[in-house]
Amino acid sequence: MTEPFLVPLPIVSTRLTNVAKLGFLAALALNIWVSPSLAADPFRTLGPRNIGGKTEAAFKAVFQQGDYQGADRYLQQALSTEPNEPLAYAMKASLAYTNQDWVTLDTYSKKTIETAQKLTPSDPLRGNLYTAVGHFLVGAVILSRQGTLNGASQALSELRQVYDYLDKAEAISANDPELNLLKGYMDLMLAVNLPFANPEQAIERLEKNAAPRYLVDRGVAIAYRDLKKYNQALDYANRALKQTSDNPELYYLKAQILKAQAKKDENQQLMQEAVGNFDKALAKKSQLPTGLVKQIEHERGNIVKRP
Repeated sequence: MTEPFLVPLPIVSTRLTNVAKLGFLAALALNIWVSPSLAADPFRTLGPRNIGGKTEAAFKAVFQQGDYQGADRYLQQALSTEPNEPLAYAMKASLAYTNQDWVTLDTYSKKTIETAQKLTPSDPLRGNLYTAVGHFLVGAVILSRQGTLNGASQALSELRQVYDYLDKAEAISANDPELNLLKGYMDLMLAVNLPFANPEQAIERLEKNAAPRYLVDRGVAIAYRDLKKYNQALDYANRALKQTSDNPELYYLKAQILKAQAKKDENQQLMQEAVGNFDKALAKKSQLPTGLVKQIEHERGNIVKRP
């Protein structure tokens, strides 16, 4: 059980889901709970950015409803009406990853970098941030095409560029909530895949400076799941569910946590609760990527039902 990314930034299962989610989490344009600002920026009360209505709608479709089909329709419109917004290209690349469409992933990874670099003179924080995201996605292309063994050297080169650009963004505004949300999720991925990474630091970054809150709670739940601190993980998953209860991926995350806790404690009641949450996720399988649906079905099917 690992969470979204390039080896593969929402989000709760295999490395495939992980990579895809980083691209989506790079696309943080969600408008929730608070009164919407003119710039549709859910992260900043000061200096909000004008992200674009169609890109924002695509992000809502993914992270509020878990509706990837709806998101793709909004992105098709965003690419023509909001061509200067790099997160739209990052989201399009991420959708391609979930569909194992490596040609489209390659195309939109490069478009993410290109558009982000054009943004940098007017908005160096977000320009550098999404240039980092683009290089992260390019690394996903390399690993997808060449495999971990053959592509590791090139992928690590891309990862160095990711952190070079993240450092530039952090030098501009170290406490920026969008930056800290994205980097916090990236740190979670590295903590799972690299022995020197520290998931506790990722939790601290998310809790201290990231936004919006429901994605913070979701990320912390993932971190505690991977640390095998299942009570804390369940608490944060429930917090996220209170805010975005229509998203089937959150029921999937909760099911994973309950299943792990049940196996650890040999608790059949918890295992049945896990089954119920897997089923809630699968009730909306028509709006999820095919690969993710298969993963959920596989994890549910592995549950041994006791008499």
